[in-house]
Amino acid sequence: MGNSEPKIGLVLGAGSARGLAHIGVLQVLIENRIPFDFLVGSSMGAVIAAIYACGGDIYMTGKLASALNTSILWDVGIPRMGFISGKKIEHFLRLLTKGKSFEDLALPLAVVATDIENGEKVVIREGPIHTAVRASISIPGIFTPVRYGNRLLVDGAVAERLPVGVARDLGADIIIGVDVTFAEDRQTHIRNTLDVILQAIEILERQIFTQITRHQATVLLQPKLGNIKSNEFNRAEECILRGRECAEAKLDEIRAVLESAGRMRTDRRLETDNL
Repeated sequence: MGNSEPKIGLVLGAGSARGLAHIGVLQVLIENRIPFDFLVGSSMGAVIAAIYACGGDIYMTGKLASALNTSILWDVGIPRMGFISGKKIEHFLRLLTKGKSFEDLALPLAVVATDIENGEKVVIREGPIHTAVRASISIPGIFTPVRYGNRLLVDGAVAERLPVGVARDLGADIIIGVDVTFAEDRQTHIRNTLDVILQAIEILERQIFTQITRHQATVLLQPKLGNIKSNEFNRAEECILRGRECAEAKLDEIRAVLESAGRMRTDRRLETDNL
């Protein structure tokens, strides 16, 4: 790729179970040979971005998500800094990312977390990928924070739910952003502690997202996920379908942007033997 070509960043936002819609979005982008040069992920978006960047089959990932009983990943204990220690899920993430480090990747990846001690956004691009992703999904009060060097890290959504600013900082000229939280059909149902914590984070983030973040994405995708609760991982198939539907509806807009920039051509990195 020549230096004159505009760089495309794909940004996958936070959203807990609703973040499984990213799987459907990626499937459609791959099938239609939509190129992107790097991935940025926050929270569940970081999980899906990491799996794909590490060479994971995004179709098998969808099947795994649909069949997985997530309760086996929750190691609940006596709360200190979180109800769930996260050791089981970190081991699972290591398997999903094939034990790779950022330095091993052909398709660059950035994972966003938050320093809970000073509120700073932390962009991780080196070291073991599973550790970075484990930090990025650490919902405050639910998961034990991750010690990363001299920082104590929690969920990336606390600092930037849809980290389009990170993509811009990394040199993206065109940003395809996928928001799975603030779609117009969003409904709120508060029934347990997890719902309370997630809703509090979303309220804090909503104004920033509306005023700043959404206007930084060249193309913004918002799957219709309003009737799906953040902890309903058992509705994975529906989330993936909503992601596919949204991406398909946005294909013409994406193609128009990329064609005007001279980037709609076969991109070798998006070839797949699994279609």
